[in-house]
Amino acid sequence: MKLATLKTGGRDGTLAVVSRDLTLCQPVPGIAATLQAVLDDWEHLAPRLNPVYAALNTASAGDARRFDPRQCHSPLPRAYQWADGSAYLNHVELVRRARNSEVPKSFWSDPLMYQGGSDSFIGPRDPIYVLSEEWGIDLEAEVAVITGDVPMGASAGQCENAIRLLMLVNDVSLRHLIPAELAKGFGFFQSKPATAFSPVAVTPDELGDAWRDAKVHLPLLVELNGKPFGKPDAGVDMAFSFAQLVAHVAKTRELEAGSIIGSGTVSNKQGSLHGSSIANGGVGYACLAELRMYETIETGQPQTGFLHFGDTVSIEMMGRDGVSVFGAIEQRVARYPS
Repeated sequence: MKLATLKTGGRDGTLAVVSRDLTLCQPVPGIAATLQAVLDDWEHLAPRLNPVYAALNTASAGDARRFDPRQCHSPLPRAYQWADGSAYLNHVELVRRARNSEVPKSFWSDPLMYQGGSDSFIGPRDPIYVLSEEWGIDLEAEVAVITGDVPMGASAGQCENAIRLLMLVNDVSLRHLIPAELAKGFGFFQSKPATAFSPVAVTPDELGDAWRDAKVHLPLLVELNGKPFGKPDAGVDMAFSFAQLVAHVAKTRELEAGSIIGSGTVSNKQGSLHGSSIANGGVGYACLAELRMYETIETGQPQTGFLHFGDTVSIEMMGRDGVSVFGAIEQRVARYPS
């Protein structure tokens, strides 16, 4: 099943069921007004949405309308929890290697995690608003899950069973603000502005055999200014599954339905700078910082700048059938209209 939130009906939007091919949608006010309402009562309400989804896929839904991602909020316009991991340790290794630092052994057994702002997300086709280019604007292409209720101390198996939906993520980072924040020893805050998610969230069964071991085994396609930038496989080199990431969050607290847990920047191990780009036969990158790290390691300094006002970012994932699974995040970087 595929679900979206339309920009009608107030701050939390209007829930709509979306066809598998992302061409049609149908609001379902008689079942639930919002996606959060469905997550709060998943066992009762999700089965009532399935017939609507089936009708959309056979073009027999009487109230169907054309699906337009430009009219979408992120599936959850705001959430009770947004915690982002760093499950792809190749990304961590690159960052540390560039500054001649080793990855601590504990990183391989204890996931990295930060708590992001969840009071306001960016729509999948809305601008990335920033006040200054000097802050080092970067994209981070990721995958995320939305959970149901999870008890404190839940096992990885329990956590996998609590995964309700999956989405794509653009976890925008302001790279030049990060060093000073981390030096304080208290984590990210100003350097992590509002996050964007894909137009639709999908149930794990929509991925078929690409969803296994609580990982998504499909390439994540990233474009910058209309040109291919990355296609790393989200199921490769993921040191911690989503079940493990959710269990990490639940170690000391309960998770409420509607909690979002991110994978961190998708990153695959590959060769040198000259073999890692798509143009040179590699899988490319899911963030600019990673390319800059390859450049620093091989040339002594980064050659590529961060994003500028007017630059465009696209993040998408195609299923084995060649159809877009989540729809595309397509954003333009813009100066905040103060």
